[in-house]
Amino acid sequence: MSYRISGLSAAAFQPLFALGDDALLAQGARRCRAPMEGARMPCRVSLRYTRPSETAILLAYSHLEAPRSPFRASGPIFVRESAGETFDRVGELPEVLSQSTALSLRAYDADDMMVDAEVVPGAGVEPVIARLLGRPEVRFLHAHFAPRGCYLARIDRA
Repeated sequence: MSYRISGLSAAAFQPLFALGDDALLAQGARRCRAPMEGARMPCRVSLRYTRPSETAILLAYSHLEAPRSPFRASGPIFVRESAGETFDRVGELPEVLSQSTALSLRAYDADDMMVDAEVVPGAGVEPVIARLLGRPEVRFLHAHFAPRGCYLARIDRA
C-alpha cells in the first residue's frame, strides 16, 4: 500500500516568529531554542528535529477539527523558524517518524471517528501503515508520539 506523509504548512506559522515573547505568551505559545532542557524538538512542518541553536515556537494546534466527532483534538507542537518546505512525500519516512521509539498510529473514517489504533516503534511503522490504510473504511491516519500523545503528522493513501 502506497502512503503519503505530510507535515503542516509553514505559512500558517510564519507570522508567529515576528511576535515578541510577551505577545507569544498571550497566545499560549513560547519561543524555544534547541536543545530545550535536553528534549528533542520535532518540527511538525519539516518533520525533522531542531538542531542545536535553532529556534522553534511551541504552541497548541488543533490537529483534528471535527466538530461532530468526539475525537476532535488539539495538543502542543513545535515549528522550526527555519522550516521552509513542508514535508510531503510518498513512500518516504521522515526523520521524526523513523527515529521514534514509540508511535501511536490512529486510523479515522469518513466521519472522523477513530476505528483502530496501534503503538509501534518508528522502525516498524511501514507495515502498520499498510495494514491500517488497507482497511476500506479508513480515510486517513494520524501519527502521534506515544509517550506524550503529541500529534506528529497525517498519513494518507497515495
